[in-house]
Amino acid sequence: MNDPGGTRVAVYIDFDNIVISRYDQVHGRGQFQRDKVRGFTRTDRSADPDIAEKLRRATVDVGAVIDFASSFGTLVLTRAYADWSAPVNADYREQLVSRAVDLVQLFPAAAYAKNGADIRLAVDAVEDMFRLPDLTHVVIVAGDSDYIALAQRCRRLGRYVVGVGVAGSTSRALAAACDELVTYDALPGITPAGAQAEREESGSGPPARGSRRTKRAATVVADETDPEPEDPQELATRLLERALRLGQEKDDADWLHSSAVKSQMRRMDPSFSERALGYRSFSDFVKSREAIAELDETDPVRLVRLNPAITAE
Repeated sequence: MNDPGGTRVAVYIDFDNIVISRYDQVHGRGQFQRDKVRGFTRTDRSADPDIAEKLRRATVDVGAVIDFASSFGTLVLTRAYADWSAPVNADYREQLVSRAVDLVQLFPAAAYAKNGADIRLAVDAVEDMFRLPDLTHVVIVAGDSDYIALAQRCRRLGRYVVGVGVAGSTSRALAAACDELVTYDALPGITPAGAQAEREESGSGPPARGSRRTKRAATVVADETDPEPEDPQELATRLLERALRLGQEKDDADWLHSSAVKSQMRRMDPSFSERALGYRSFSDFVKSREAIAELDETDPVRLVRLNPAITAE
């Protein structure tokens, strides 16, 4: 994995665009509006468990998007644009704030109307490029053709433009306007919508929507207000795996420099510290995760790769 060094990245997320596109990708075009998901409240005891299950299946992994953006360099600003008073968006607020994402509030003129995210996002992005001349990369998380002009302007101003969109909802013209465009399904750690549906239908995934087990689960989720914190060791393991997947995707190489992998992990989670987890060195930390990673110490420069058993799955 190449160390991005002095590259500085700005991330702009049209959050409504991604949430709606993902829901429609999983459940069918136009289904978000037909199901009236925008005003759906999970914690309401009268809430339809079928819609709750459909929302769960179409959940957007914001962390995967931000981690991918961080693989280009240091994130100097990350903004998400949406109507945060809408319950479907409000469910993500804690996740976004924990990743230091600025939440920009937009007020739609009417239900399901365009909220002006494209205009506000574009104005902010152009202003930021002049205000922060050291910005090297711009990541636009949206597949809307409305962002073609913004992508073209960013490139004319000398920035490397990366687009992230949902397959089936991303404009081909936007792809042509970007230096690089990646679909959400292709991000490391994301299960493609088709594969997810096949797994759940085969019985190896969560129960089918509408079942009694699903309804009981929905009730339990509504009652949970203070979930237990995750095990730091498990979080660190997942962080290592995602960093390795990102490195292999970007460099098209199996073996990555250990120092570059650690730098990527620190960009994704600045709180990461192998010493805080009880290891004397990063190499010791990697060795303890042999089910996830392999370490090559035959040369002075230590190399790490994802365990081949995982890549073969």
